[in-house]
Amino acid sequence: MNDKLRNLQTTVLSDNWYTLKKANYEWLGNNGKWQPQSREVYDRGNGATILLYNKDAQTVMLTRQFRMPTYLNGNKDGYLIETCAGLLDKDNPEDCIRKETEEETGYKITSLQKAFEAYMSPGSVTEILYFFTAEYTKEMKVSDGGGLAEETENIEVMEMPFTTALDMVKTGKIKDAKTIMLLQYAQINGLLN
Repeated sequence: MNDKLRNLQTTVLSDNWYTLKKANYEWLGNNGKWQPQSREVYDRGNGATILLYNKDAQTVMLTRQFRMPTYLNGNKDGYLIETCAGLLDKDNPEDCIRKETEEETGYKITSLQKAFEAYMSPGSVTEILYFFTAEYTKEMKVSDGGGLAEETENIEVMEMPFTTALDMVKTGKIKDAKTIMLLQYAQINGLLN
């Protein structure tokens, strides 16, 4: 419980795709007075993401797919280059990301390492994202990947040199936060040295 918060009331504004709620509450300000506050909170569930890397080949496995919100916000073609990711639904983070990795990239990973977890947009979205890394080899490929047809996923699998991916962050060709975070994590921790 937070002793600076009282009289919390939430109202569901929409549950069409995920859940959008309005939260009304009072917050104890630094001046000692209770202040009425109102926020919209989007709950889409928690997720997991993974950077697949091949140490011997010095490559990473990324995906490319259309993201409508980015298109509406000025991304000319709406496509983003990203690390594999998905919502947990009822899975734990490890099971979720193993399943998503196989569906999206076609690789069945044998072991993974948790890197960290983070709130991605805490001012309006409830989601915690669990970040993982895993090594891959050509022998782990079990399908073409590309996502599930029933989820209307049209995912392009992209293998590229790690240095190319880092350069794409610098040039703005990679703009996805989770991907940038994992690429920098790999660089800082020497995963491909």
